[in-house]
Amino acid sequence: MELGKFCLSLTVSDIQESKTFYENLGFAPVKGCGSVEDKWLIMQNNSNMIGLFQGMFEENILTFNPDDVRTIQDDLKSKGVAIDKEAHGESGPAHIMLRDPDGNVIMLDQY
Repeated sequence: MELGKFCLSLTVSDIQESKTFYENLGFAPVKGCGSVEDKWLIMQNNSNMIGLFQGMFEENILTFNPDDVRTIQDDLKSKGVAIDKEAHGESGPAHIMLRDPDGNVIMLDQY
């Protein structure tokens, strides 16, 4: 199963403060992937990616970007994995959400 790129999506209380903090760790905003004004921003340091989200969700999320989330969804369902939010339709952007045994949120987001 190919999950694609990995990004830790962090819920933050002040996106500007968080952006500055992660810039000090060597991260830089990814062009075209949000902004401080939009209250969400994707940042990258080499192959490491984080998403900063202010006011969009309550928990941090492990995010993967597969090429075909629907095939993964079908595979997980056939293995008995519970999916909290399923992808609908036959093609195009979609995402699924599930939780690991400890309650950590995992999102597979095809864009």
